Amino acid sequence: MIKHLILKNVHEKTQKLSYRCPSTRFFFTVFPQPITLSPGMSLTLPIVFRPTEKREYEDCISFKKAEGEFSVTLRATLPGPCLSFPAAVQLPICAVHNVTETTFPVCNVGDLVTVFAWETPSPFYMIPDCSMLHPGAECIVKVVFQPKEAAVYDVEATCWFGGEEKQKRTIQLKALSKYPYLRVNVTAEECEGVQPGKFRDVLCFGSVPVGTTVEKCVEIFNMSVVDAPCRIERAKDPLLRDHVFSCDVSHGVVPAKGKLDLCIRFQPQTVGEHSTDYFTIISAGCLLQTVLKVVGSCKGPLVSLHQYSVDFEWINLGESLMQTLKISNLSDVPAYYQFDIDGRGSVFSLDHPCGVLEGTTTLELKVTFRPTHPISYHRRVACLVHHQEPMYVDFFGTCHSDTAKPAILQARHLSWYRTNMVRGLTFYPPDILSGMLKDGKLQKDEKGALMLPPEIPQDEPPKEYFEANSMTEYFYDGVSSDLALFPPHVSVSPREYDFGCCVPLHKVEPLPLCVTNHTKGKITVAWTPSHGSAFQVNPEICDIPPLKSSAFRVLFQPTQLNSLYAAELEGFAFYKVLRHYSNIEEDATICPSWCLTVRLRAHTYEAEREHFIPQYILDVPKTFPPVAPNTDTYCSMLLLNTGTSLITFSVNQAACPSVLVKPHSGHIIPGGQQIFFLSTHPVDTVSQQHILSLQLNSCPGYTKEIALRSCGESLLLLLEGDGNLYFKPVYIGTSSTRMYTIKNCTRLPMVFTWKIHQSDSKILSVSPPSGILQPYEAMAQAWTFTPDKETKYLLRAMVFVRRKSSDPVSPKSVHYALQIVGEGALSTIRAQKEHLDLGNVPVGDLQSCSIVLLNDGICSLKYILSVEQLITGPCDPEEVRSDPLALELEHSRGTIAARSKAFVRVTVRPARRLHYTWSIKYAICTPTATDLASTKEEQQPLCCIVATGIYPTFCVADACSAGSASGIGKLHLWRLFSLDTLNEYLERDPTPSELTYRVPTRHSTCLIPPVYTPLLLDFNFGAAPIGSEPTLVMLLLVNKGVVPVEWAFLFPSDQKMDMEHWAEDAELSPHELHQMRIQDNQLFSVSPKSGKLLPGQEESVQLSHRHDFIGTDHLPVLLKVSYGHEILLNFSGVTVEQDRRYIHFASTKHLFTPIAIGTSQPPTQIYELYNGGSMPVMFEVQLDNIVRIQENFQHPVFVCLTPRGEIPPGTTGHIEWIFSPLEARTYLVDVLIHILGGESALITFQGVGYDPNTTGETATISEVLSPSVFPGSTQLTVPGQAATLSHHRICLGNIPDCAKASRLVFLNSISESKAVVFTWRISTCKDKKVLQIAPESGVVQPGESIPCFITLQPSGSASFYSIDLVCEVYIQDSLIRYERDLQEWEREKERQAVEFTITEKDLGTKKKPKSPAGRSSDSTETENLPESSAVIRKYKTLPPIKNHPMPNLPAGHFQRRLLLDKEASRVWVKPEPPKPILLHLGVTARSYSVEDFFSNFTSEFPKYFLSRPYSDQPLESQSVDGSRDRDSMDIDPKWLSLAAASKQELQIVTDILTVVIRGVLENTQFHDAVRRSLDEPIPYFSQFRCEESAELRDRRQCSTVPSRVSATPDLYPEKDGGRKEMRQEISPNNDLLESWERMSEILHHKQLRKQKEMMSRQPAFANLVELVLENMLQNILIEASCGEVVLTARPRVIALPPSPSRRIANPAPPPSRA
Repeated sequence: MIKHLILKNVHEKTQKLSYRCPSTRFFFTVFPQPITLSPGMSLTLPIVFRPTEKREYEDCISFKKAEGEFSVTLRATLPGPCLSFPAAVQLPICAVHNVTETTFPVCNVGDLVTVFAWETPSPFYMIPDCSMLHPGAECIVKVVFQPKEAAVYDVEATCWFGGEEKQKRTIQLKALSKYPYLRVNVTAEECEGVQPGKFRDVLCFGSVPVGTTVEKCVEIFNMSVVDAPCRIERAKDPLLRDHVFSCDVSHGVVPAKGKLDLCIRFQPQTVGEHSTDYFTIISAGCLLQTVLKVVGSCKGPLVSLHQYSVDFEWINLGESLMQTLKISNLSDVPAYYQFDIDGRGSVFSLDHPCGVLEGTTTLELKVTFRPTHPISYHRRVACLVHHQEPMYVDFFGTCHSDTAKPAILQARHLSWYRTNMVRGLTFYPPDILSGMLKDGKLQKDEKGALMLPPEIPQDEPPKEYFEANSMTEYFYDGVSSDLALFPPHVSVSPREYDFGCCVPLHKVEPLPLCVTNHTKGKITVAWTPSHGSAFQVNPEICDIPPLKSSAFRVLFQPTQLNSLYAAELEGFAFYKVLRHYSNIEEDATICPSWCLTVRLRAHTYEAEREHFIPQYILDVPKTFPPVAPNTDTYCSMLLLNTGTSLITFSVNQAACPSVLVKPHSGHIIPGGQQIFFLSTHPVDTVSQQHILSLQLNSCPGYTKEIALRSCGESLLLLLEGDGNLYFKPVYIGTSSTRMYTIKNCTRLPMVFTWKIHQSDSKILSVSPPSGILQPYEAMAQAWTFTPDKETKYLLRAMVFVRRKSSDPVSPKSVHYALQIVGEGALSTIRAQKEHLDLGNVPVGDLQSCSIVLLNDGICSLKYILSVEQLITGPCDPEEVRSDPLALELEHSRGTIAARSKAFVRVTVRPARRLHYTWSIKYAICTPTATDLASTKEEQQPLCCIVATGIYPTFCVADACSAGSASGIGKLHLWRLFSLDTLNEYLERDPTPSELTYRVPTRHSTCLIPPVYTPLLLDFNFGAAPIGSEPTLVMLLLVNKGVVPVEWAFLFPSDQKMDMEHWAEDAELSPHELHQMRIQDNQLFSVSPKSGKLLPGQEESVQLSHRHDFIGTDHLPVLLKVSYGHEILLNFSGVTVEQDRRYIHFASTKHLFTPIAIGTSQPPTQIYELYNGGSMPVMFEVQLDNIVRIQENFQHPVFVCLTPRGEIPPGTTGHIEWIFSPLEARTYLVDVLIHILGGESALITFQGVGYDPNTTGETATISEVLSPSVFPGSTQLTVPGQAATLSHHRICLGNIPDCAKASRLVFLNSISESKAVVFTWRISTCKDKKVLQIAPESGVVQPGESIPCFITLQPSGSASFYSIDLVCEVYIQDSLIRYERDLQEWEREKERQAVEFTITEKDLGTKKKPKSPAGRSSDSTETENLPESSAVIRKYKTLPPIKNHPMPNLPAGHFQRRLLLDKEASRVWVKPEPPKPILLHLGVTARSYSVEDFFSNFTSEFPKYFLSRPYSDQPLESQSVDGSRDRDSMDIDPKWLSLAAASKQELQIVTDILTVVIRGVLENTQFHDAVRRSLDEPIPYFSQFRCEESAELRDRRQCSTVPSRVSATPDLYPEKDGGRKEMRQEISPNNDLLESWERMSEILHHKQLRKQKEMMSRQPAFANLVELVLENMLQNILIEASCGEVVLTARPRVIALPPSPSRRIANPAPPPSRA
């Protein structure tokens, strides 16, 4: 095997290379030699491969170049099978039992011929499943998917291929099958009375003309996503059924989500017949059957004559008379009509004896009377109509001649004749009847007709003539049938005759006619001569005696060969006595003439000549109309002559005797028609076929075989389920309805009637109980079963069926039995969950749930649900009782099947923020109780549903300020932003007007949107100088509810609809311009402007006000809560000039805390002033109005303790007030506050005094302040904040004077890498006296928390405390940097103070001083200067040192920045300290005097330690019984008046008190009295003291301890001396000495115990103990905060054994004083 290796030089230079042959002997090439390849040249190197065995070989050939070496691998592999096809195939979606397919290629990529075979799991298979592929060949394999069930298929098909060793590869087959769903729909115009949008499955054709075909289409909808094959089948019916409905489509495929149009044709054949048929659309696999019902009726012509007799009266012989006869077709179906008379051979002729009468038209026919004999003429002519019964018309007239004048025949004579014929009197001639009438043997009735005398016979009345059925009269004429309605008076024989072939023409034999007279009088027969006819009768007139016959001859005289001849001979027979009117004595005896007709035909065709070919159309039905057995049935047949020659016809009646045909024979003129009527008499229900032979043109070759079938229809009714109807168990007293189908299995309509036993009529009923079933119609009837007791029922019902027409021949009725099986049962309904809690539902919102109803019984239950609503909560019960029901049931009534459950969807929409309880009850529907009112007594509790209506709301939990408002405390900030009012309003229910727009909506067409909220709140941003940084306020919004809250701040522009420019109002008000300026410059901003808070979630919102323009800015902003409140917030902020002194008054009215009348020490209250400018402000309160409202005895109601003061910029100042009411009423005073250098303000101060005896002082005071701690939020931080406080407000509540209250606050560092330095700052000196903070400053490391103890110890008068503590927080790195820069600046300042600069006039121009930042550029400037200049530049000084300048800043930012930059370039500014982050902590409390606190808060008094200051002076000088306190309380009002006194008054009081005190101190008697009072012995009754007096005594003893202790050393020497003297006196008695020593020891222990008790009562000792305990508790809290102590751990008790060393005998107790 040889292959070629091509080398090509693709380089631009010539390549030189050599190669080395393969190393093995299986590959070799030409001997190696150098190769030189020019650019673009190629070289072909042959490689020869010669294997020696069957295996794989591999080698290489190496090429070497100057640049390197490369090689080409040579490989020879064994040929093997290898197939390539896709890894997976996705088949189209397929319907169950349908087939889908797809193809994929299989390619043989190997070197061998490969045979493959597939193993495919069901329902897939491959075509072909096995095949053979040559190398490189490709085969297309078809995958067929035919599922049997709906599923997702993902299977593997295996392909086996190869030779001896089989290999396999798999392919993934993926497919999806679904069930088809077909629905039949009839278009609306083809199906009336059906609701729109419903599927219609009844196709109604309406009335269709007979013989025509109407086509209508129905739509088969495929509701599934798969193509659905289907087949259309018709119901199987008997053979005789004439399929008037047809459909050409038997199979089809309905596309997915598409439709298939199915065309149904209706071709009715029998007039008046209602047709019903059923087509079944069956999907593949017979999974689904959809029935289409088609109905239609057949309508035929409705022809009528305007008159049924034509009277020509009398005319003379030889004359003619014409009358008109109108014939009308009332139907819209064309009618083929024919008068059964040959006008060519009759005295009566019509101008249009046959033709087509179009629908709803009237035709006027001309009837001509041409008599040929002077006699009276009468002929009854049948008018034949195709598809309609024949009609009869009487033609009559009289002809007179000169000699013969018969009686004139009139219409009354015909009527009398028919009556006389019924009575059998017409067989007598008129003369005999006249004689009988004279003799009295006959009489006349009231109508003038003859009758026998009534006594013969006496039982029966005289017979009357009744018009017979036209079809019966037509057939029962005694000729076509053996039967006749009346016996004939005159008969002719034969009535029809065929001369046959009359060749030669002159040898035609005449036809003998026999006319028989059946009457008892002589008659005369006169034949009507037909001039020009080939048939003649001889003689024309002949008399026939009574009951005799006479012979006539018919001569046939043809004139030409090969022709057809046909004619009808007409003759009239009459009583001879009627030839003259004079022979008639009685008018009633006149008898009309009888018409005799003979049909003749003949032909003159020669034997070898062919007869004319008839051109005709034959319209004949296939079956006779259905009738009952032994009943005649009729049909019509139409034969149209469409040729140009005469057609003769004859029916071989003898060949088919079961069918009567009339006429049997005759002829049809060209363009004419012949209507036949056929009659048969089926005797049973067996189908019978009739073959009629119709011969045309007297030629056997032109014989038409007509096949008809007939069958008698019995009363056959098909009952569903073989006559068994089963009901499911039914609840007693309720009804169950089932549909039961009965079907008419015959071709005749039938009337059915159900009969139910009287005893079962209350249990069982059917609707409809009677009706008509059209042929093959199935009717579904509703059977209702209503059991009345708990038992099983077996009932029977009978259905009687009969024919629609009451025919005496048919059976009266047939009955069928139906067996009904049912059962009465009892059952109840219960709810799966009797209590259902929907939780919280937003008011106005919808909350849905499902109630699961369970029926555990064996019967289905029809239920009706009722709901009772109960609303509870803080509301008026009478008001909420009239509320509409807030719970809506998806359906209040329904049915639950036995042993099953039902789901009732419940929708709740609460209308109030109250608690709703709905009690759901049920009642079983019965025929007597069908509505809620009738079932009220039978209602049973089912379940209870509760829900709570809520409004989505939130609250502002925290607020902090930054930027220009960083100096505003939290309490003042809450008042500025009315946050308490906002939170209070958010807790209320929204008003209906607020819910006008439930969600934020652009609804306004003007710049100022309408307001739908009753609340307007001020969001006061305070004031700041122009150009200062924006005022930032952070609000923390917290959703404390249980539903999500969506909120939004809507500026006026957010509420305005986008409108075209032409619709905008061009004229704007100043208010609108002001708002547009604020919004365009974004002076106010909110970020974020909207959000959503989940329950428990909190989010911070930043409000800002920019100070870019001087003045006051107002902007109405709508705070909208979706499905809740909408509150109008008035954003307001003030921007002042830089040098303006400005106090920001948030309101012009201040309300003091209510004070009880009679309060001895009214508390001090605080009014705050905020300096919003950049300069300190001096204020002074004008007290004129305050002095004016002093009440009784000049009692000051309002006292201003700080009428003047100074407020630094950006801080809050306090004005202290005392409000002391005398009456329980409201006090008002207008106070003018002067601002030095600024604008003054008039503030209204309001105070309320109340009576504690009526309102309860304790309750009122506790409402004012309650001890609480308000935690802060670590999330509410300003940008750059490095630390947070654990609390932002501390309320210490009510505190007695001289007591301490402490709280622990943590300073938390939230910085991860930087330490912070903090310093606490107290604003006023008064606050510094009563408030201590430990530690006051410190460093907090990253992530560390520092505990700070806040201690308030009020002293002095009662007061309200509202202290704003400010914690200044610095980043430690910035402080260190600032100190370093400051030291450098100070060193530079000292150096410049002693440094000077030498300058000379000739040393160039002046150099601008450079800033320190520009020093590095000095060296570069020195290079460009001369040397001398460079030397001098070397000693250039630094810029001059200046403090930070405070220039008068202009209004614009840009100019101010330019001046600052210019100034900074000239001077070295002193470093500014870093700006701290201010953390505000509000401390509120109220202090009381001890007595007031004890009386108002008795239970709280033991919780406080009253610390008293230590004094070196004996406390005996002070009043031990508290009289001083009382006195001071009594004179407190005077002290209050002193505060408002002038300087002169104060000086007088001071002088008087000085004289009084000096006199007391110099009075010795006073001194002695004081000493005596101290040395008085304790009285005996002081032992009987109460607890209060004992406490005062303890205080006295405590106060005397220091003097007694100091006196103790002086007493002991005296005691020792005494002892020595006594010891010497009693030394001889040792026992007495021992007892004395023991006594002295006891006295010593007693003295020590007394000293300890006195020391423990000292204030210093008590303060020391309190201080130690306080430090201990603080240490424990600090350790707990650091995690060293776990305060919540369970205590552990360790019991140790008693120690012997601890057993020390206690000294004897001291003896009692007794």
